[in-house]
Amino acid sequence: MNKISIVGTGSVGSTIAYTLTVMGIASDIVMIDINNEKALGEALDIRQGTPFCGACSIYAGDYRDAVNSDIVIITSGIARKPGQTRLELAQTNVNITKEIIPEITNYAPNAIYIIVSNPVDILTYTFHKFSKIPENHIIGSGTILDTARLRARLSEYYNINQSNVHAYVFGEHGDSSFIPWSVANISNVPITECHKLITTPGISSPELDLEEIEQYVRKSGGRVIARKGATFYAVSVSVCHICKCILSGIDTTMTVSTMMHGEYGIDDVCLSTVNMIGHNGVRGKVNVSLTDEEIKKLRHSADTLKEVINNLDI
Repeated sequence: MNKISIVGTGSVGSTIAYTLTVMGIASDIVMIDINNEKALGEALDIRQGTPFCGACSIYAGDYRDAVNSDIVIITSGIARKPGQTRLELAQTNVNITKEIIPEITNYAPNAIYIIVSNPVDILTYTFHKFSKIPENHIIGSGTILDTARLRARLSEYYNINQSNVHAYVFGEHGDSSFIPWSVANISNVPITECHKLITTPGISSPELDLEEIEQYVRKSGGRVIARKGATFYAVSVSVCHICKCILSGIDTTMTVSTMMHGEYGIDDVCLSTVNMIGHNGVRGKVNVSLTDEEIKKLRHSADTLKEVINNLDI
């Protein structure tokens, strides 16, 4: 049996619950929200479709119902509005997170916590500083969504399965993120060589516009919000992938936000690099070799986050 509790039943939290159910990842899902009627309605709506999915008990509850959770997913907070940056949400959502932490950790002290609310790196840092949860049990969803967007975009360029694309987005889940192109490849072909080495008869592959792709990835969330008001499908699938990897017990590498301890010369801030995630949460980091310029960009992202942290009440 796998039990997952979700705090916050807005668009993201509810879609995560739905996706977990359809994917058959959890046997028990608890939905917790300050608006209990909303949580009850979302749980009922999903539960009525379970006869056509794997067996799953999904229900609304309060913090006490999170007891014995294997995973707790935090999605609560104020949503980002059109034109607003993730960092502009910071103090409001830090305050909400600080209220939630003692309540949920009291009943689920042994769970692995996945922080999804924005600004995710700041809130992951808040969770480290304000809770007594072991560091390896705190994971920010970080740039796993940005990485998915990048791989989807590159697969479109070359009309190839996304699983053959190996590329990452590092740093803040936000405007200071960047793509370390030096390690990006498709089936071990360096990404900058793909237009010459990946050939399909009758089809010419375009040379990549690296800056265009980087802007596409960085601005995707804002574009979706401007068009439909919120992003929730892709982030939900990404978070469910983290859950699946935790519960499977087989360590998997992914870009999620974790506390830095001197890697790449960065300390005391949470941002995304490649981490090994498995049954015990964060097993460790994979310190990918970066160029001097890429390390400079990662340190800039860390400094951007630290500047925000220094102006917050955490």
